[in-house]
Amino acid sequence: MSLRSWIRRRVLDSLDLARFIVDVVEDKKAEDIVLLDLRPDVVIADFFVICNGNSDRQLKALAEHVREGVKERFEKLPFSVEGTSESGWVLMDYGDVIVHLFLESKRHYYDLEGLWRGAHVLLNIQ
Repeated sequence: MSLRSWIRRRVLDSLDLARFIVDVVEDKKAEDIVLLDLRPDVVIADFFVICNGNSDRQLKALAEHVREGVKERFEKLPFSVEGTSESGWVLMDYGDVIVHLFLESKRHYYDLEGLWRGAHVLLNIQ
């Protein structure tokens, strides 16, 4: 496999993963879902998925459903999970895709969309 094909496949895989995660959180009634494309300038990840839950209980359920769905479909577990549903922000690191699950007040406070305003918004589901 050539380097160009490997890069193309990797990008398609990370985009497929990001879109799948968007579908999972949308099915579980997450709100204000945003998919940010951080390529090519950012080395942290290719994509951010950012969304809100209405309660710490919903954040916990969203995190569990993302974890189980990605494990089942892509045979992949997050490299790490930071934060807790009780803290109002759960971050799930899948390498190329980072998932941010917020309570609305924490999302406004940390303002990731403002911090990454140069990123291309691929999807915004209100």
